[in-house]
Amino acid sequence: MKRIFTTRIIAISSILIGLDVILTGPLAINTQFLRISINFLTHTLLGAILGPIGAPIAFGISDVLGATIFPSGPFFWGFTLSAMLLGVLYGIFYYKKEITWKRVALATTVITLLESLIFTPIWLTLMYKVPFWGLMPIRFGKALILIPIQIIVVHFVLKRLQATPVFKKLTKDSD
Repeated sequence: MKRIFTTRIIAISSILIGLDVILTGPLAINTQFLRISINFLTHTLLGAILGPIGAPIAFGISDVLGATIFPSGPFFWGFTLSAMLLGVLYGIFYYKKEITWKRVALATTVITLLESLIFTPIWLTLMYKVPFWGLMPIRFGKALILIPIQIIVVHFVLKRLQATPVFKKLTKDSD
């Protein structure tokens, strides 16, 4: 039987969840309708280490902790649901997969567009009664600027990490 949650995996995941909470909270640029953060790095690592089963759990924990410790508005379960769905996608794209430019570009584009242009505007519209399409110009601009940056950073980081013995051991533990 596969062991997904070994002591080592739980410890590393806890560190990444803590880092994610900080990157999404005090180290992010937050407004009521837009957040700019480098938390895509912790998300990528959690997806690569935990896969499509463990990553959504970690993403959900991170979202609830972040909203509790560093609230940037009222808590809304829709964002937690989105985070968990994105955790599944990060796991599908990166767990035990070869890191190629094509894979990283596809993953980054799909995940960013879903999060920035679908999930978040829906929740913001429900919460604040702002027009869905009124949110699109700023959210589309953010996605357009950040997607290429994220592709380069994720490819660089994951490619190097996957070559390390520690990363290989982390992803092997769950076999």
